[in-house]
Amino acid sequence: MGMTVGSRAGELAQYAAWRRAAARVHDDGESPFARLLKDRWLFLPPATRSRFLRRIAAGACVNYIGEVAECRMSRAGWLLAQAARLIGGPLPISADTGVSASVSVTADADGESQYWTRQYGRRQGFPQVIHSAKRFAGPTGLEEYLGLGVGIALRLDEQAGTLLFVSDHYFLKFGWLRLRIPEAMLGHLVIAHTDLGAGRFAFTLDLAHPLLGELIHQTAIFADCEPGDR
Repeated sequence: MGMTVGSRAGELAQYAAWRRAAARVHDDGESPFARLLKDRWLFLPPATRSRFLRRIAAGACVNYIGEVAECRMSRAGWLLAQAARLIGGPLPISADTGVSASVSVTADADGESQYWTRQYGRRQGFPQVIHSAKRFAGPTGLEEYLGLGVGIALRLDEQAGTLLFVSDHYFLKFGWLRLRIPEAMLGHLVIAHTDLGAGRFAFTLDLAHPLLGELIHQTAIFADCEPGDR
């Protein structure tokens, strides 16, 4: 027990020192993600900040290639993922691992929206392709549109150097009409971006329901794109 406590104390001391050093780092340029995260932005690893500082010109595309490392879903999670296919299938529809994964990110001309296309291979059948749009708008400053007027208001956070996209609430929007959907209906969503060093990072999705517990957990490992792949 003493060794475990001592080891943990050492890790906390190292992390505290790293946070102090990170706070002295100055980033050139601006990012809407940095504005939303405020002072906690400087506690992210430089590689993470670099990815989200990147300005994507209209017509350009940033690509990341990797594979699904782990995925599990409860029966309720599987049913929710299948039902969500009606709005474009934003959740993984199978628990296949060791399959290919890719992400492509484009942006509109004014830089206020980013369009994310994620593709996950499957053991059988065509790969699953997920489209979503991130817009820097709404009550939290960041929203992700999924399809058929359904979206998620997201809050940014940082924990131990990991960038977190945390669901604040869901909504249904038609023109000027916006209806708020409580999290208790669909579950609490946390998406984590964790830098692994050497140009690699983990993308983790966790969806949990207050009564049903964990619905879906998925982790994919990606590598930074080469300059020629942008």
